[in-house]
Amino acid sequence: MTINCKGQLIDLTSPKVMGILNITPDSFYDGGAHKNEKEVLLAVEKMLKAGATFIDVGAYSSRPNADHVSETEELNRIIPIIKSLVKNFPDILLSIDTFRSEVAKQGIEAGAALINDISAGKLDDNMLQTVADLKVPYIMMHMRGTPKTMQHQTDYSDLTKEVLFYFSERIAAAKAFGIIDVIVDPGFGFAKTLEQNFELLNKLELFKMTDKPLLIGVSRKSMIYKSLNTTADKALNGTSVLNTVALQKGASILRVHDVKEAVETIKLIEALKQ
Repeated sequence: MTINCKGQLIDLTSPKVMGILNITPDSFYDGGAHKNEKEVLLAVEKMLKAGATFIDVGAYSSRPNADHVSETEELNRIIPIIKSLVKNFPDILLSIDTFRSEVAKQGIEAGAALINDISAGKLDDNMLQTVADLKVPYIMMHMRGTPKTMQHQTDYSDLTKEVLFYFSERIAAAKAFGIIDVIVDPGFGFAKTLEQNFELLNKLELFKMTDKPLLIGVSRKSMIYKSLNTTADKALNGTSVLNTVALQKGASILRVHDVKEAVETIKLIEALKQ
C-alpha cells in the first residue's frame, strides 16, 4: 500500500507518523505555541529528527466551536510557513490541513505534498476537482456540519455503518474525478460523542473494507483526557495507549503532537508482529 508524494513512493504497509503543526492561536492543545518563524522551524526540526514522515500544517482551528477564519487570513498564515519549511527542509513532506480548495492549491504550489480535508470535499465544491488537477494524495475525514456546528450533529442509528457508507460515497466521488491516492480518517471528536469515539475505535478493523490507508488522529483529544479526568497537556500516556490499539486494528498513519512517542509505539507493535 503506497502513496505518491512529489514523485516519492511512501510505503504505508509499515505505519508512519504525521506530526501536527498548528499555526493557529486557538487550537485545543498547542494554540499559539509557535509565535514566529524560528519557533516553527525548531518545532519541525524536532519532529523530523524524531522520525515524522509527514508534517501536517493547519492555519484554521477545527476544534469544537472554533472561530471562523477568512480564506485570506488562512492563506496569510499558512503560505509563508510552507515556503519557509520547504526552503529549510527541502525533502519535507508537508500536508495542508484545509477544507478550502484555493488554500489547498496555493499550498501545493508553494511546495506541500498532500491535502488533508476535514470535510472530504463537502465544504468546498471545487475541492475534488482541485485535488485531481494537482495529482496529490488526499486525506478525507468524516465529519458532519462544520467545526462550529458538529457537536450538535451526533445522532446516528448505527455510527460505524453510517461512517463507512459516508466513505464509500466520498471515495466513489473522488474516483470519479480521477483522484488516485486516498487516505481515510474516521474523524475522532468530529460530530461524535465521547462514547461514540470509543465505539468507532473498537470497530476500527472494519475500515479495512474501504481498501484505503487509515489515518488516526486521537492525539491528546477529549476522548482521552475527559475519560481520565485530566487535561490535554497530561494526555500523552493515554494517547500512546489508544495509538497502540489503532495500530493493532490497522492504522497506517498516526497524526500526533508527540512524534517520538508515536514512533516508539510503532516500533514496538512492529516488533510484536515479527
